Amino acid sequence: MLEEKILNDYKEAMKARDTLKSAVLSFLRADMMNAALAKKKASLDDSEAVAIIKKQIKQRQDSIEQFTKGERLEMAEKEKKEAEILKTYLPPEMSGDEIKKVIEEVVAATSACGMKDMGKVMKEVNAKIAGQADGKLVSDLVRTRLSAG
Repeated sequence: MLEEKILNDYKEAMKARDTLKSAVLSFLRADMMNAALAKKKASLDDSEAVAIIKKQIKQRQDSIEQFTKGERLEMAEKEKKEAEILKTYLPPEMSGDEIKKVIEEVVAATSACGMKDMGKVMKEVNAKIAGQADGKLVSDLVRTRLSAG
């Protein structure tokens, strides 16, 4: 499980005195524990853990943008390193062609024929790719496909 891998990597980072990695993983573990408590579970399944990791990466990206605007480049660089550590725990991203193939399958299966079916298609596509692609990219590809007819 992903949660166990993060715990083991955290312990290794502590032993190696890797302060950046141990701090990032400590914060991630705390977030995961809070989410598990909120859901009244002992631990999260991998899809829930991936959602938390993506949320933290998005927070880091927002911080990078703000630090860059404020010309705090050393802080932006630290946030980039943290985001890179978190990205190692995500499943590999799907290519654009693979996403388009899934979209075509879903459009054919749901008989979608226009923008009015966008929600239905997005729901099915997101269920199939389960966090293996950026949501905005998927949305743009679905929109392009449905508007093309």
